[in-house]
Amino acid sequence: MAMRGWRVAPEPGRQIVREQTLVGGEGVPWQDLRKFVDLCVSRAAHFYHLAAAFDAATLFDRSIVDAVAALSRAGLPVPEDMSRALAVYRYSATVYMVPPWEDLFENDAERRHSFADAVGEYEALLETYDDLGYALEVLPRASIRERADMLDAHIRKRQEVTL
Repeated sequence: MAMRGWRVAPEPGRQIVREQTLVGGEGVPWQDLRKFVDLCVSRAAHFYHLAAAFDAATLFDRSIVDAVAALSRAGLPVPEDMSRALAVYRYSATVYMVPPWEDLFENDAERRHSFADAVGEYEALLETYDDLGYALEVLPRASIRERADMLDAHIRKRQEVTL
């Protein structure tokens, strides 16, 4: 979407994994999930503040909601400060979700979980975003270009309505 002129905040988790791997840190999900989530929440809040400084839409590839939901999914308690962060850092009322698709799913150095884990994460996120009062728009399985076209059209239409 950045190639289409949209401001895009990158996925905090991938950045954290790269950085923690580089310095030999334990803040990766397969070593210390709580530390990883702490770092992701902090990074996502930073991206939120950066976006607020601009008078233009920013698309977030993951959010504070995603990070906090990982704790719940793992059966870990959600600390009070993270619960407050969910209330303070509110994103657009509509959240666009892309379901996991086995044909496109790939593991790499930063994403080690299985496809089954990705499906479980997605289902938990749908529930969490809904519980937090966000409207969900699920993009259909289509080529990357087709999904980008749909997302671009949806966002432009919403901007026209709110202007």
